[in-house]
Amino acid sequence: MSLRPAAAVTGSLAGLCVLVLAAVPVQAAPRADAPRAADREAPVPVAHRGASAYAPENTLAAVDAAHERGIRWVENDVQRTRDGELVVMHDATLARTTNVEQLFPDRAPWNVADFTADEIALLDAGSWFDPLYAGEPVPTLEEYLRHLHGTRQNLLLEIKRPELYPGIEADILRELREEGWLDRRHVRSKLIIQSFGADSVRAVHQQAPAVKTGFLGTPAVGDLPEYARFADQINPTHTSLSEEYVRQVHALKGAHGKPLEVFTWTVNDAATARRVAAMGVDGIISNAPDVVRDATRGDTGDSTGNSAGDSTGDRARAAGD
Repeated sequence: MSLRPAAAVTGSLAGLCVLVLAAVPVQAAPRADAPRAADREAPVPVAHRGASAYAPENTLAAVDAAHERGIRWVENDVQRTRDGELVVMHDATLARTTNVEQLFPDRAPWNVADFTADEIALLDAGSWFDPLYAGEPVPTLEEYLRHLHGTRQNLLLEIKRPELYPGIEADILRELREEGWLDRRHVRSKLIIQSFGADSVRAVHQQAPAVKTGFLGTPAVGDLPEYARFADQINPTHTSLSEEYVRQVHALKGAHGKPLEVFTWTVNDAATARRVAAMGVDGIISNAPDVVRDATRGDTGDSTGNSAGDSTGDRARAAGD
């Protein structure tokens, strides 16, 4: 985030008088949009697929797990069913996180795009994670948005595998509009849309210019100006980051005329969170966002430096990002 240097007013000598006025530093009034020091020092924690170290990923239970831990930003993945419904699911196939193989044994490879919304609604998306979550459904995007409205959380929405779903950007924007997520308040501070597909991010920017967008990846520094034409964030994996790269991203203004931001992923332990925070990133996406928050805001958190909920965190990380 950009820093606004404070102005200082010093005392001056009056004529040849031997009395020297003491210099008195004066803090300049900050701009209305200038970030506070605390905001600059603490990246925004984002719950990856919900707080997926503690509840099954991309479910309403994972949203609630983030809410219970005071996490305001939630990330999810959106794909499209055979009959055009938008559902919240990370993988292109339903096999890893549901019981689809048991209910529909003859439908391999169990692609999301091969099932109707009604069929997906029959699936159990919780038991694979923990029997305590047996029966947890795959939410539609409509259900997800309404749930976030109730919890008053914000959404980092990822368009997953857009090449599989031509026109999904318009479908998502239509759903967001119908649910009230494209009004002034939401687009200013409660919604970001991101994707690994540059064409998909560009399409969102063209169709809904007010919406904040992010590109997932680590473009070459020389290519950053082109991404800045349609994106407000460059969101790389933490393993590809350097302080210099973050500086180069921040030096450019994004699609809305403000410095490009960096939200990095997927950071699940305190030591890594502190490392990327020191690089100046603006947000950290995590399965255990409370661990990230505590590590970067001076709390001790997990004194071992390990991620919270190791076994559940491992399951949530198994699919990659």
